[in-house]
Parts: sequence; structure tokens; C-alpha cells
Amino acid sequence: MALIGLLEIFLAVICFAVLCLLGKSDDGLPNNWPLVGMLPALCLNLSHVHDWATGILERSRCNFLFRFHWFSGMDMLVTADPANVHYIMSTNFENFPKGPEFKRVFDVLGDGIFNSDSDMWRMQRRVAQVFMNDQRLHRFLAKTTRDKVENGLLRVLDELSQRGVAVDLQDLFQRFTFDSACRFVTGFDPGSLSVEFPEVPFSRALDDAEEVIFYRHLYPAWFGTLQRWLGLGVEEKLRRAWEVMDQIVGRYIEMKKAELREGTSKVKGDENGADLLTSYMVENETLGDLECNDKFLRDTILNLMIAGKDTTSLALTWFFWALSTNPSVEMKIREEIKSVILEEEQNLKVFKIGEHVHNMVYLHGALCESLRLYPPIPFEHKCPVKPDVLPSGHKVNPSTKILILLYAMGRMKSVWGEDCFEFRPERWISERGGIRHEPSYKFLAFNAGPRTCLGKEVAFTQMKMIAAAMIYNYEVHVVESHPVRPSNSIILHIKHGLRVKFARRRL
Repeated sequence: MALIGLLEIFLAVICFAVLCLLGKSDDGLPNNWPLVGMLPALCLNLSHVHDWATGILERSRCNFLFRFHWFSGMDMLVTADPANVHYIMSTNFENFPKGPEFKRVFDVLGDGIFNSDSDMWRMQRRVAQVFMNDQRLHRFLAKTTRDKVENGLLRVLDELSQRGVAVDLQDLFQRFTFDSACRFVTGFDPGSLSVEFPEVPFSRALDDAEEVIFYRHLYPAWFGTLQRWLGLGVEEKLRRAWEVMDQIVGRYIEMKKAELREGTSKVKGDENGADLLTSYMVENETLGDLECNDKFLRDTILNLMIAGKDTTSLALTWFFWALSTNPSVEMKIREEIKSVILEEEQNLKVFKIGEHVHNMVYLHGALCESLRLYPPIPFEHKCPVKPDVLPSGHKVNPSTKILILLYAMGRMKSVWGEDCFEFRPERWISERGGIRHEPSYKFLAFNAGPRTCLGKEVAFTQMKMIAAAMIYNYEVHVVESHPVRPSNSIILHIKHGLRVKFARRRL
């Protein structure tokens, strides 16, 4: 028995040594081996794939052709080149839709706005833009966000600071944004943000689906089909998550229908605004040719929930991680908050959007800097409809996958300068003291071109309200020696969360 154990250890060491030898060439780039392509290097570096890919792109001038094993048909151009991004996202936008391959990988999103192309995408974008620009919706969002911060988040933080216990800040923010997104999108608050930290099946299902979608980028379609047929592996994990999401979203739709029948839901004409689900179901003339059936509502809700839940929560989590390693930045933010409030307002807990939040320029710059280094969506996937030549000189065709690495782009010296790894909010502030705006193809956190995120201003307002309330009222201490690194997902989760303790500040 002992002999068998020693043999297993010996074989494991040999396999690891072989992977190391196969992994990279003398120039630090992955070797392209017969049959297996560059897969050994990927397997060896999968635990830190974002930073590994960043190093490759730095050494290869922001562009690298990654070759998978010969039977996958999955050669992929990986880029963090702003010129390529501008060409793909804006200049030649029509030749780079999401495409059928994207829709296959992200099939759980159905025919929602993230998966749609051409006329279907334009119709959905137009409708979403009408609703997002409605001042009644902005009032509804401001009211619900303020209420959730004051009566949800801060009450939980008060309790946690009194107990002196460590909690996962990432989980805390995800609960806040999940509840907020549910209220904003559906009008219902699931109540996941509480000191009891209840299990949230819908939120867990979203996380599982995002993880599986990441791995779908690494194996061919036939392998996923085989897993689904056998009911094994990550595809089975996605099936279960999909079932949970359909069940819960279906319940929200039925509850909203009941509200509308009974006349208890806010409808058109209410000056305080209404949730998006009500708007979609009631304001039929705005939808035009879109058919508002249960399938359309399911896909719309799911797409908007993903947009509202994960991006904001993870942006805030990485932001507080960055502050923990840059205490001088936090001090400057705190001083700025004091400067924008009146003397009689010193005991405020939640700040006003107009008079306070919009004047927090340094805080805005710090959030931009965090988004540059830690974009919630670390990569984007594109395919050309017709053969094309990118500004970098790379030829692409419909069988070429193009992976735009946002995470790597924020760390390219050729893009952001020699200090690109430094957390420096000042790079976002102009000489006149206002916000310096960088081109979207360089700062891609909110996408670029015609698909630029409609909720950008909403996201900044919400993040600034939350961050200001927490920084002004509490000290946030990251637990020492807690490991912090990105997980393998299409969303930039911190793999083991961010363990912190809170202490109430004396104002």
C-alpha cells in the first residue's frame, strides 16, 4: 500500500515537471506543441490565469494568438490593444456582433440584450434607453438606494461593528446589490441583506452559471454536449443553476401580474416612478414590435439582474481592497466628504445625490482607478462576420475567436504608462479639478461604442453613495494574511472573498 502511494507521488511529480517543461518557451510565451497546442501552459497557470495572460500580452505588445489542441478548432486572438478595441467596438462595429458562438456560450441569458444582435438588439437597446432615461425611474432608484443604505447596509454594519466579528465584504456587497437590483428590476426585495446572512438560492445560481460560462471558453462545444448528455461536470452544475433561476424569475413575473390585476403595483403616471418589470409590462407602446411574453420578461429580468448585481458589488469590493493597501487615498476621500457637507450636516449617515455625491470628485477618481485595475467583467468575447484585418495587422475570420482582456489592458505600460500598477486616483482628475475622461476603448469597464453601458451613471451614483457612507461612518480593516486573488469566472470575483472587520468612527 505504501509502495502504491509513493508511486502516485512520483508520477505526480513527473507530470508536474513535464507540464513545466511544456509550459513556456525561452521568451516567456507559451509553447505551441503538436496535438496539444498551448493547452499545457494554460493548465499550469489556470489558478492565476488573469495575471498570467497579462504578462503574455505585455511581452507580445498587447496581442497574442493562442492555439488550443488541434481537435478543438478554438484558436483565439487575445488582445489588450486600444486600437483593436476601438476598431472592433466602434469603427467596424457591424462586423463584430456577439454572434452564434457567443450565444451558445451564454445560452442561459436567452434572447436578452446581452445576447442579442442586429435588429433584436437595437429594439431592446432603444426600449431600455427610454426607461433608463426616465426621470421617474431615477427618482425610484435614488429612493430605493438611499433606503437600502440607511435601513439595510448601515444597520447591518452597526451590528457587525458592535460584535467585532469578521465577515466577507464581497458577500455583504453582493447581498446589498442583489436586494437593490431586485427592487429596481422587479419591485420585490428578497431581504438577503441582514445580520443572519440567509442562504440566497438565486444569487448562488447566478454565481454558478457565471463560473460555468468561464470554463466554456476553454473547451469545445462537443465536450459540453457530452457532459450534458451524461449529466456530469460543470454543465450539470449549469443545468441546476438554470432551473433555480427560471423558477424564481417565473415567480416574480407571476407576483407582478397579480399586483397589476389587483391594482397594488405602481403604474404609468406615478411621479415616484416604478420598477422596470412594471414598466415593461404596462407601457406597451414603448416596446414597439417586441412581444412582451413570459420568455421575453424572463430573459430581460435575468440580463438586468446580472448587470445590476455583480458589477457594482465587485467594483466596491475591489475598491475597498485597494483602499486597504493605500490608506492615504482613503484619508483624502474622507477629507473630501467633510468638505462637501455643511457644518450642521456632520452627523449625516447617508449623503444626498445632488448636493453631496456629485461633488465628490476624488472619490469618483478613486472608483475609476479601481475599475481600471479590477474591472468586474475581466474579458469580452467577439467574432467577425466577414474576414477582416485589425489595426495590429492580425487577420481574423469567422472561425477566429477574439478575446479582449480588460483586466490586462489596465496593466499595460504602453496604454497607461510606467506607473500602471500603482493605485493613483489623481490620474483621473484634470488640472481644473474636474473628472478627466479617458476614451472608452482605453477604459473599457463600461464597454465602448454602440454597446456602451446604459447604466454607467446609475452605477457611479450608487457606488459613490455606498462608499461615502461607509468611509465616513466606519473604519474597514481587512483581516491580516487573508489571500486575495481573482477567481475563474466571467465576473472578477475574489476567490476566497474579502474578510474584514468594521469599527464605528467617532465623527
